[in-house]
Amino acid sequence: MTAAAFLPWLTVAMVLVAAVQIGRRVILWRGGGPAAVDWRAGLTALPRRYLVDVHHVVDRDRSASRMHVPTAGGLVLACGLLVLGLVPAIAASRLYFALVALAFLTMAAGVFLEARRRYPRALPRLSLGRWQRLPVYLGVFALGGFATALLAALGNPLPALSFLTFFAAAAAGLALAGTAATGPMRHALAGAAHLVAHPRPARFEGGRSTDLAPLDLDAAKLGAETPADFGWNRLLGFDACVQCGRCEAACPAFAAGQPLSPKHLVADLAAAAGGGHARPYAGMPYPNQRPTGGAAGLHAAVISPEGLVHPDTLWSCTTCRACVEECPMMIEHVDAIVDLRRFQTLELGAVPSKAEEPLENLRGCDEPNGRRLSERTDFAAGLSLPRIAETGEADVVLWLGQAAFDLRGQRTLKALIRTLHAAGVDFAVLGEEERDCGDLARRLGDEATFQRLAAANIEALSRHRFRRILTADPHALHVIRNEYPALGGSYDVVHHTAFLAELVAAGRLAPAALAGRAVTYHDPCYLGRYNGEVEAPRALLDALGLERREMARSGKRSMCCGGGGGAPSADIPGDTRIPDIRMDQAKTTGARIVAVACPQCTAMLEGVTGERPEVRDVAELVWEALEAGGAAATARAKELEPA
Repeated sequence: MTAAAFLPWLTVAMVLVAAVQIGRRVILWRGGGPAAVDWRAGLTALPRRYLVDVHHVVDRDRSASRMHVPTAGGLVLACGLLVLGLVPAIAASRLYFALVALAFLTMAAGVFLEARRRYPRALPRLSLGRWQRLPVYLGVFALGGFATALLAALGNPLPALSFLTFFAAAAAGLALAGTAATGPMRHALAGAAHLVAHPRPARFEGGRSTDLAPLDLDAAKLGAETPADFGWNRLLGFDACVQCGRCEAACPAFAAGQPLSPKHLVADLAAAAGGGHARPYAGMPYPNQRPTGGAAGLHAAVISPEGLVHPDTLWSCTTCRACVEECPMMIEHVDAIVDLRRFQTLELGAVPSKAEEPLENLRGCDEPNGRRLSERTDFAAGLSLPRIAETGEADVVLWLGQAAFDLRGQRTLKALIRTLHAAGVDFAVLGEEERDCGDLARRLGDEATFQRLAAANIEALSRHRFRRILTADPHALHVIRNEYPALGGSYDVVHHTAFLAELVAAGRLAPAALAGRAVTYHDPCYLGRYNGEVEAPRALLDALGLERREMARSGKRSMCCGGGGGAPSADIPGDTRIPDIRMDQAKTTGARIVAVACPQCTAMLEGVTGERPEVRDVAELVWEALEAGGAAATARAKELEPA
C-alpha cells in the first residue's frame, strides 16, 4: 500500500480530533444564556454569508484576501477530495491524486503569502504565540500533502520519500486539528457556526441591524456579569475571533492610548468563558494597561478586582462600531460592552465618577445637564419657532435635542430653522414636551432611564399629528428611528442633511455656489456606520460648489470623533485625545473647512486647540449659500421672524 492511500484516512483522523476538540467548546457555549436561532435560515444562508458577506470585509485588506482565499480554499478542496478517496475506485486513479496535489499546491501558495505577513516580523496588529506557528503547520501540511499526492500521481516512483512526506503532513495536520478548541483553528469551526447562529442575522446581505435590544427590566439579573450571562451564540462569537487585529487598528480609543483593544477584549471574554482553558493572549497589551486579578470562569465576574477585564477598558469605548464594521467574522463587540455596562450601572451603580452627574440629571429632570425642559426653545428668541401644541399638527416635527442647550449647537439649529422657513416647510417643535432621547443613558448602561425617557417621548409624540421627524442629531435619529419601535413608537425619522438634500433636489432651495473653498466631510458614526447615510451630506456639499476632499478614513469606515457612547462623560484618560487624532487626519487633506453633521462631533472637533480647519455644520454652509445668493427665499425667512 502506498503512502498516498493513507491521506484520506488522515483527513478522517483530523476531523475526529477536531470534533473532539471543538466539542469541548460546544459544552462551554451551552453554558451561556438562551438565544433564539433560525437554524434552517442560517444553514441555508451560510454559503452566501461566508463567500460574499465575510469575503467583502476580508477583501478590504487585499494582502489578507490574496492569502486567505487560496489557503482556506485549498485546504477545504484538498480535504474534500481526500474524503472521496475513501472510495477505492477513485483512490486508484492517478488523475485523482493529481487533482489533490493541485489543491494542496493552491493551499501552499496561500500559506506562503500568509508567512510573508508574519516573517521575519509580524504585522503589529497580528497576535503571536500559537498564531505565529500556524503558517508552519499549514505549510508543512500543504507541502507534505502536495508531495505525497504528486508522487502518487506519478506512479509512486519513490516510496520511501512518499512515506516521509506523508508523515510530515500527518504530524502537521493532526497538530492543526488539535488546536480546534484552544488554538488558531478554533476560529474556522467556531466562525462557521457563528455565521449560522449569528445574533444579528439582519446584518447580512447588505443589512445594518445596529439597534440595541431592549433589556427585560423584570429579569433576575440586569446585564452581563459573567460569561454565562451572555447568550450562548455570543460566547460562540467570541471564539470566532481570528485575531487579525483589524478591529484594534480601527479603534479610536486604542489609537488614543486608552486601555481598550477590541481584539484583546474579545480574547479575554473567550478566555474568561473557558476558565483559563485558552492560551494566554499573545497580541499587543491594552494601552496603559490597568492591573487585573486574572480570575476566569464561566460563572466568574468579568469586570471585578479579581476578573480579567478592568472597568476602564469597558468605559473607554465610544460605541462607534468601527470594530464591528472591520471584523471579517462579524463579531458584535459593542453589544458585549453595553451588556457588561448594564450590569455595572444597574446592578452595582459602578459608573465612572464623571458620568454620575449626567445620569442623575437624566433620572431627575430628563436632561443630562440639569436644565429645565421649558428652556429648550429659549435659544430661538427672535426666530419663528412654532410649537405643535399650538398649531395642532405639522408636516414635520423638528427634534431639537441637546444642541438646543449648547451655544455652538444653537448656531446649527438657527441655520437649520431659517433654511426650513426659506423652503416653506411646515414644521413645528415639541417644546417642553421633548425630553432627552435617552441615547446617553442607554450607552452608559442605564437601560431603565432610557426606557422611561423613550416611553415619555413616545407618549408626547402620540398626542400630535405629523408625518416625519427631522433632527440634526444622529444619536437622536438612531434611537428614535431604530430603537423606539421595540418600545411601541415607530416613526419616519430623517436626518437634516438628507432632508435638506431633498429640498435642494426638489428645487425648493436654490443655494448659491460657495466656490473657491475646499472642504472635508467628517462622517458621524451614528449617521454613517449606524444608519448608512453617507451620500446626502456629500450631495449637499457638492450642490454648494465646494471642493470636497475626502479623508483617508471616511464613509462607513470613518474614524470616530470621540463623542459617542458616553465616552466624554466617562472621560477615561489616554495618551492623547481622539478628536485631536481626527483633526490631524482632516488637516492632511489641506481643506480649510471640516464639515460636520452632528452636534457632538462639532463639540469634540471644535475643542481641538491650535491651528486647525474651521468646523462648520452642513446646515450652516447651506444657509450661508442661501444668504450669499440673495434669493427670495432668504427674504421670506426674514419676514417670518417676529419684529
